[in-house]
Amino acid sequence: MSKSSNSLIAFVLGAGVGTALGILFAPDTGSNTRDRLSYRLSKYKKELEELIDELVEGKELHLNEAKTEGKRVINDAKNKAENLLNDVNKLIDQINKDN
Repeated sequence: MSKSSNSLIAFVLGAGVGTALGILFAPDTGSNTRDRLSYRLSKYKKELEELIDELVEGKELHLNEAKTEGKRVINDAKNKAENLLNDVNKLIDQINKDN
């Protein structure tokens, strides 16, 4: 993962933990505290799921880019090898004509 992704995950987790602790230590009834905590956790769960989806999509994008670049490099190498082989064959033909 990239440095910014790790920072974002740490921020989201820190916000979730901070919210949970704030709610737990706030003076309120147990049922209200549980309801608020449940609401906040579900909200952060959705945000975390979205973040994970974005990271997975980004990983797939990088993988596709790497595959495309790899194919391009292979095609370039193949073309250069074919050109080199043609040049070698021309040199061999020229040497044979000269002898």
